Amino acid sequence: MVDFVAELAAGRTIAAADTNAVHAFFEGKLDEKIALLRRFFEQGRLLLPPPVLSEVLSDPRLPVDKSATIRVLPLLPLRDGYWKRAGLTRAWLKSQGYKGALGDCLIAQACIDARVPLITYDRDFRHFTDAGLILI
Repeated sequence: MVDFVAELAAGRTIAAADTNAVHAFFEGKLDEKIALLRRFFEQGRLLLPPPVLSEVLSDPRLPVDKSATIRVLPLLPLRDGYWKRAGLTRAWLKSQGYKGALGDCLIAQACIDARVPLITYDRDFRHFTDAGLILI
């Protein structure tokens, strides 16, 4: 198990955030995950899976300042074959009896491909760990 707090302090890692973690961050939630997310953000080492950017910006009540903040965050790059791998991962997940929501699959696959851990509160992402997703 990687100690991401130690890796962060040493400047050796980056992280991605899920939509629910971004909303918790914007709402001022105070817990260990948000403290870690804040440190990644402040040190310029927080990236967004592209579907998270779309999900956050699709909120019509998103304040202008938060919209501006989210737009400057770098995105995880999508690699060749991403869409095929996301589809295959989703098919595998559904074959195991899990929901496999499309948005979750797209977020997870971007993180899996980049080998970047995901900060999330959504317990459905735990099903992607067998496919290589690292959760914080």
